[in-house]
Amino acid sequence: QVQLIESGGGLVQAGGFLRLSCVASAHTSGTYAMGWFRQAPGKEREFVAAVNWNGGTSAYADSVKGRFTISLGRANTITLQMSSLKPEDTAVYHCAAKPAVSHNYYTSIDDYPYWGQGTQVTVSS
Repeated sequence: QVQLIESGGGLVQAGGFLRLSCVASAHTSGTYAMGWFRQAPGKEREFVAAVNWNGGTSAYADSVKGRFTISLGRANTITLQMSSLKPEDTAVYHCAAKPAVSHNYYTSIDDYPYWGQGTQVTVSS
C-alpha cells in the first residue's frame, strides 16, 4: 500500500506564494501517476493538477492554470508550486496516486486509489 504525506500548507496573503510537497512511500516516477485535489469547507473535492508517471504530461484546472505548477521532485516526491494566490484557493489540498498503466494523467477523483490526509492552505484577503 502507498502512503502519502503532504506538507507545506499555511496562511498567506492574497498574491502570495506557497510550495506544497507530497512524499510517497515505495514510489518511483515510472510507477505512479500523481495528482493534487482540494476541498473547501462545504464543497466537493475538486481537481487542481495532475502529472503522468514520468512527468512528461500534465494538466491543470482552469482556475489555477498559469499560477500553479505540478512537478516531480526528489525521489518519491511531487510538488505543487502556487503563486498569485487568491482567497478562493483556500482549501485542504490532497495528494493522490494511481498505479501507472499508461502514459496518461488523470483528473478524476475516482481514478485515484491512494490519498494523503491533506494540508491546509488559507489565503487571506
